[in-house]
Amino acid sequence: MVKTMFEIDPKAVVKYIEKILLATIAVLTIIATIQEIIQIYEIRKVALADLLLLFIYTEVLGMIGVFYASNRIPITLPLFIAMTAISRLIILQGKGMDASVLLYEAGAILIIALACLVVRYRPKNQYEYQGEPVIEKDD
Repeated sequence: MVKTMFEIDPKAVVKYIEKILLATIAVLTIIATIQEIIQIYEIRKVALADLLLLFIYTEVLGMIGVFYASNRIPITLPLFIAMTAISRLIILQGKGMDASVLLYEAGAILIIALACLVVRYRPKNQYEYQGEPVIEKDD
């Protein structure tokens, strides 16, 4: 069957939109990073929460870079970002926070860390990713 120039491949459209959105996220992340650096410069004080926020921005950019290089986003990258974000939240709440809230947030970090371990050591031949062939594990 011959394709005409008016036929649109839905998969290609979704991929194109995905790349545009990721590029937008990258640009906005760079803008947010610059704004944070300017704020730190104006205040003339660097706090741990500021460093963690910059680390989150760096991880987001890294995740986008990995996607453009491999067309995949490893699930561990968003999990690392989540752990950093919860750590930043704990730091921002300060010493006056309720101990039970601190335990819940620390428990959330532990659960995410365990999820990273599970994902890291899962069998690689158990599923198919976006129509790609199943990768057999080398023993």
